[in-house]
Amino acid sequence: MGYKELRFPEKSVFLITGGAGFIGSNLCEALLSMGYEVRCLDNLSTGKMENIQPFMENPKFTFIQGDIRDLDTCLKATEGVRYVMNQAAWGSVPRSIEMPLLYEEINIRGTLNMMEASRQNGVKKFVYASSSSVYGDHPVLPKKEGQEGNLLSPYALTKRVDEEYGRLYKVLYDLDTYGLRYFNVFGRRQDPDGVYAAVIPKFIKQLLNDEAPTINGDGKQSRDFTYIDNVIEANLKACLASSEAAGEAYNIGAGGREYLIDIYYNLCSALGKEIDPIFGPARKGDIRDSNADISKARKLLGYDPAYDFKKGIALAIDWYKENL
Repeated sequence: MGYKELRFPEKSVFLITGGAGFIGSNLCEALLSMGYEVRCLDNLSTGKMENIQPFMENPKFTFIQGDIRDLDTCLKATEGVRYVMNQAAWGSVPRSIEMPLLYEEINIRGTLNMMEASRQNGVKKFVYASSSSVYGDHPVLPKKEGQEGNLLSPYALTKRVDEEYGRLYKVLYDLDTYGLRYFNVFGRRQDPDGVYAAVIPKFIKQLLNDEAPTINGDGKQSRDFTYIDNVIEANLKACLASSEAAGEAYNIGAGGREYLIDIYYNLCSALGKEIDPIFGPARKGDIRDSNADISKARKLLGYDPAYDFKKGIALAIDWYKENL
């Protein structure tokens, strides 16, 4: 079953932080299409108005321009809210190595503000974005919750701290928290621009423009690329999960493993391009291989990803062809 058949109590209000971003705007769209009331909190530091512009006329959509680093903003935004999906964060491992203090402020203090505001306002479920980066240098595949290695970046550290706060807020305050360890999410509305852009949209845009993309490292690193609709499903199912499943973190991937170099040549083929990539130095802080064991999320959240990589990448390519 996908997410469109899921049902929540009538008049449920959802708050999505980072709702003008890639994942957040897709969550807003999904919930509005299901008929629910959605609040979007975003300071537009990485989110974009164009992502939420189509929803602005919807009477069930409210946009709050504000910052999760401000507790008063978080308290106001969570008033009367039943479900919070906290997607507001700064991503990118390399950028976190350059700006560790900012990552501490946004990803740790901001998330803590949201948990505290949710606790004070009686929010029922607090679902938040974690990351596969928390596995660090642990070499074993597939990645399994409880088998984490040494962290490799400030970004990974912020997500690990969020998970510990999530655990404590369940134990100490009985706030039902669910951490979702995203594995390389891709799909519609993911930003292809900028030095910190994710690899799939960046490659697609460069190839469409007949430019040679740069692959960091030898291209033999592997990732469990996860289509956006799987992530929407995971967030919504976490909102419906039992209290017994709260206070935990869950792998959210597709359960597959793709090599970067293979993806590159598949994109070339799909776009009808013959362009050799440029190979650059490997990036500091990057995990070499990732592949999610999703059995815990299947069992406790009912997560059952409908999109494998092949199905997802075809949809993503179609979207970028139309929208770039």
